[in-house]
Amino acid sequence: MFVTGKAALAAASVLVLAGAGLAGCSSSDDSAPDPSTVIDVTTMRGALLQANEIGPTWTLPEDPVDTTKLVSLCGGTSTPPPVPPGGQVVAADFEDAGDTGAQTLQQSALVFPDKTAAAAAQALLRAAADSCAPSVSAPATVTSDRNEPAYTETVRVQPLKQGSWDGFVVLRHKQYEPKHPGTADIAVAILTDRNVTLVDSYAIYRLSNASTSADFSNDWSKLVGSVIQRVG
Repeated sequence: MFVTGKAALAAASVLVLAGAGLAGCSSSDDSAPDPSTVIDVTTMRGALLQANEIGPTWTLPEDPVDTTKLVSLCGGTSTPPPVPPGGQVVAADFEDAGDTGAQTLQQSALVFPDKTAAAAAQALLRAAADSCAPSVSAPATVTSDRNEPAYTETVRVQPLKQGSWDGFVVLRHKQYEPKHPGTADIAVAILTDRNVTLVDSYAIYRLSNASTSADFSNDWSKLVGSVIQRVG
C-alpha cells in the first residue's frame, strides 16, 4: 500500500496504544476462561480495537470493508482467502497513511456456533497459509489509487499462542526494488479460542527506507493481545 494524501508520522500511533495500557496477553493460566463459555458477536464487536484507541492519526479506510474476504496470506498478487463458511463476521479496519509510509490494521472475528466449527475454520486457513510460496516477486503497479514499485516478498508461517488463544501467524516481508527503496512488513495472526477464530493483520509500509521497522514484532503482538485481553 503506497498512498499519499494524509499527513501522518508513520509508526508513531502504535506507541499510543501501548501507552494506553493495552498490551499482549500473559501466558499464565491463572485466569483462563471457562472453555464451555460461548463467545457472542457482541463481545467480539466490543473487543476489536477502534481508531481512537490505536492513535490520533488512524482513520477508517476509504473503501468499505468486504466481509466476504480476509487479508491475503500469501502476499504478492495472490487472492485473499474467502471467509470460512458457517459463522458471523465482525470486522473493523483502520489505516494511518502519510507521505513517508503507512500502517493498516485489519481485524476480522469469525464467530461460529461451536468450537468444532471454529477449529475447522482455522484448519482451512492454515492449509492456505502452508501452500504459500516462500518467496514471490511482483511487478510495479500503477493505478488511480495505488502506486507500488516492483518488489520481492518472503513468507513465513510460525506457531502462535496468546493466553488461551492458539494458532499461527503469517509473517510477510516486502523488499522494494533499489531505485525505490522501501519495505513492508505484514503480520497476519490467526488464533482460535472456543467458538471464535480471530484474523488480525497489521502492516507497516516504509518509503525511502530500506530497513525494517525495529518495533514491528512488538507492535503486531500488542495489537493482537489487546483484542484477546478484552474478550476474557
